[in-house]
Amino acid sequence: MTRPTKIPIQHHWAHVAACMAENQIEAPVLGVVWDGTGYGLDGSIWGGEFLLAKSDGSFERVAHFRQFRLPGGDRAIKEPRRSALGLLYEIFGENVWDVLQQNLDFSETEKSMLVKMLEKQINAPLTSSAGRLFDAVASLTGLRQRASFEGQAAMELEFARQLDVRDAYPFRIEETQPMKVDWGPMIRQLLADVGRNESSDVISAKFHNALAEMIVAVTKKIGEQNVLLTGGCFQNRYLTERAVAGLREEKFTPYWHQRIPPNDGGIALGQCIAASWGG
Repeated sequence: MTRPTKIPIQHHWAHVAACMAENQIEAPVLGVVWDGTGYGLDGSIWGGEFLLAKSDGSFERVAHFRQFRLPGGDRAIKEPRRSALGLLYEIFGENVWDVLQQNLDFSETEKSMLVKMLEKQINAPLTSSAGRLFDAVASLTGLRQRASFEGQAAMELEFARQLDVRDAYPFRIEETQPMKVDWGPMIRQLLADVGRNESSDVISAKFHNALAEMIVAVTKKIGEQNVLLTGGCFQNRYLTERAVAGLREEKFTPYWHQRIPPNDGGIALGQCIAASWGG
């Protein structure tokens, strides 16, 4: 009996393939793939990706979120405060406690242990995850420090937004290869808002608006007409609608999931489609 051939398919590439199949479109296309966790080709945890699908069935990672470390690895999924600490450590280094207005519910022992993890890069993997960025912001705004399930903090952040706010936090795009979307300016201004006791509703709206603007800004630099929105973060209706509106305003053609789940529920379809292209 012949054993079946195993074809490895990168997690985020499967998301793109699933969305392409659902919308019956062919490459080239820019896939915006935002989720919580997925093993990347470089050995880090991906999750804030911009993948350019090519007509030969391959893809190129053309942009991604600035990376930060997750102290404790998988424990950060259930403890958004860990994502927040890793995010702030990426910006402020060992001075992280000097700039933090709240202790994120860490004991003194935990503070010492977690910073050592970050300093020595032990059990503190790098991630570009949009999902963990959501978690970190939910923690910094005081909405959720511990979660019962993955995505809980992000859901609470989505529901907290104030609909009539159109302002957005600033960000930078570094012209590297691949390009890097730097959330540093956003987090600095967000911390200033927290320090002024700005409401979580306003902070959430400005955060979501910034994310939608990031999508449009990267798309304009890549210049690909067709744009897919896929991955678990696009279960967030407000984010999806804002991104779609922004892309259409700039004359791009956005596509998103309407029958196939944008989260890992659609991965199997994407794996099959990508495998048929040769992986």
